Amino acid sequence: MKAMIVNEFGGPEVFELADIDKPTAKPNHVLVNIKATSVNTVDTMIRQMGSELPLSPAAPAILGMDFAGIVEQVGEGVTEYKVGDEVYGCAGGLADLPGTLAEYIVADAQLIALKPKNLNMEQAAALPLVGITAYEGLIRSGIKAGQKVLVHGGSGGVGHVALQLAKHFGAEVYSTGGGEAQLALIKQLGAKAINYKTETVSDYVNQYTHGNGFDVVFDSVGGENMLNSFEAAALNGQVASTVALVNIDLSVAHFKGLSLNVVFMLIPMLHNIKRQQHASILKELASIVEAGELTPILDTKPFSLSEAGKAHERLASGKAMGKVVISI
Repeated sequence: MKAMIVNEFGGPEVFELADIDKPTAKPNHVLVNIKATSVNTVDTMIRQMGSELPLSPAAPAILGMDFAGIVEQVGEGVTEYKVGDEVYGCAGGLADLPGTLAEYIVADAQLIALKPKNLNMEQAAALPLVGITAYEGLIRSGIKAGQKVLVHGGSGGVGHVALQLAKHFGAEVYSTGGGEAQLALIKQLGAKAINYKTETVSDYVNQYTHGNGFDVVFDSVGGENMLNSFEAAALNGQVASTVALVNIDLSVAHFKGLSLNVVFMLIPMLHNIKRQQHASILKELASIVEAGELTPILDTKPFSLSEAGKAHERLASGKAMGKVVISI
């Protein structure tokens, strides 16, 4: 089969197209003919940092985590899937799990679900990592109908899904963005758009919450922006962060009595625990998609397997909106 191989870690140019042996299904796994995959920030971090990042695979490696495709072979013990099923999931590209920048993957059946019927392969491949991340963050934050929810970075990969899921759960949704196109997408998805470049946190907290703060703040930007999330949250509010790798002063969180939910959805893949939760979330996401309440947004630039390096460059450029997808 054809695959993009990383023989050494570094810039986007390290990908090499190669012919390697096609794998076969093993117990509790399925062999999937991959039709599309998408690029996540963690993929670019692994490619760049290699062994400096504890979750990176050893070279030579196949990167890529998300996929959508067709089941070609079913391993012993798998009863939920059959040959010909269209599935999607996030099942490889880190530690000892081969990735999705290839024509086939042997995927743990606990990390996949049937693809939403109303999405094509590219749309479905855009959803697993960001969808599970957004769903987990909102559920752990105890989201309820009628709450005021702020999503930082609502035009990005995780953010645009969190925004739609918050609306699905019945919340009143607000979202920050930084450019005209980003703000237009946020409005299109049904949230009140906030330009963080021209409005301060106190400005929009006062304008939209009468100074009380937001019940839930979903921070897909992370880093120092977490301080903005603390400032924007209501007393005893909930903050969900997808990028908590930062040293900051927690004083504001303390005096507001905030709860911080750090979402790292790769834990089941890395540690082989509670993987069935990912299948359950993917099934729930498929139901929400099929009900017309969640649509993954794809970046305007499509890529092929041999253009994996260009796809990584596109995501790193900051110009992409929604998800960068690679067709295979």
